[in-house]
Amino acid sequence: MSNRVVCREASHAGSWYSASGSQLNAQLEGWLSKAESSTRPARAIIAPHAGYTYCGACAAYAYKQVDPSVTRRVFILGPSHHVPLSRCALSPAEIYRTPLYDLRIDQKVYADLWKTGLFERMSLQTDEDEHSIEMHLPYTAKAMESHKDEFSIVPVLVGALSESKEQEYGKLLSKYLADPSNLFIISSDFCHWGQRFRYTYYDESQGEIHRSIEHLDRMGMGIIETLDPMSFTNYLKKYRNTICGRHPIGVLLNAVAELRKSGSEMNFSFLNYAQSSECRNWQDSSVSYAAGALIAH
Repeated sequence: MSNRVVCREASHAGSWYSASGSQLNAQLEGWLSKAESSTRPARAIIAPHAGYTYCGACAAYAYKQVDPSVTRRVFILGPSHHVPLSRCALSPAEIYRTPLYDLRIDQKVYADLWKTGLFERMSLQTDEDEHSIEMHLPYTAKAMESHKDEFSIVPVLVGALSESKEQEYGKLLSKYLADPSNLFIISSDFCHWGQRFRYTYYDESQGEIHRSIEHLDRMGMGIIETLDPMSFTNYLKKYRNTICGRHPIGVLLNAVAELRKSGSEMNFSFLNYAQSSECRNWQDSSVSYAAGALIAH
């Protein structure tokens, strides 16, 4: 029985997004039709990982920049929400299921990453419990559907990395980012505000609480657009903004910094911003979402 293919089930289908392929397809098409493709072809995107009713419309702005005719490999870097992890981890699965179609993990790239000694192997249970990678699978399948048999995925669960580890992984992954046939998806929500998130930063000069949150997020987004990893680290230290994908973002910024050393020109721009609700008092809570794309010149 050792030849059985290990599959990761779409464990959040039916709760975080529709388990019906046709319904999901129609929703994704609806959101994508409202977004413009202004920054194609994207080499990397940052997009949220909440339930689609909250962030599906926002995420479309990032996925609209994906060009399926050039993309052959999709790296998906998501933060670990449930297990303590100080490094990055690879999946034990070979296939990731989605209600649209199955996605195949690139075993050759996985073998190359494994050889570096920098990666752990997560359990299938950990993989299926985690939503940060899974929430990008239906959108990836949709964006790539015209070339669905011609690409593979490289899911990477990113732990709570130190600055030096973000640098190390950034350096390692920079050679993949340099290849135009690779796309990097960086999974992150932005500010988690409210007492239930233990984060209630408020700058009164901005007016309503939700405006203060937006100002804080846009400050961080502006720093990400400069593509300077140190500035982003300093911003996080100063404001402690609860950006859950800060480590995947840090890895991307360090990979870009590595490529810039050898003269690569890259630009990042955010294309959409949204909040799950507008906070007006201390009992309220919200999560922010931002979608953006990196292009190489």
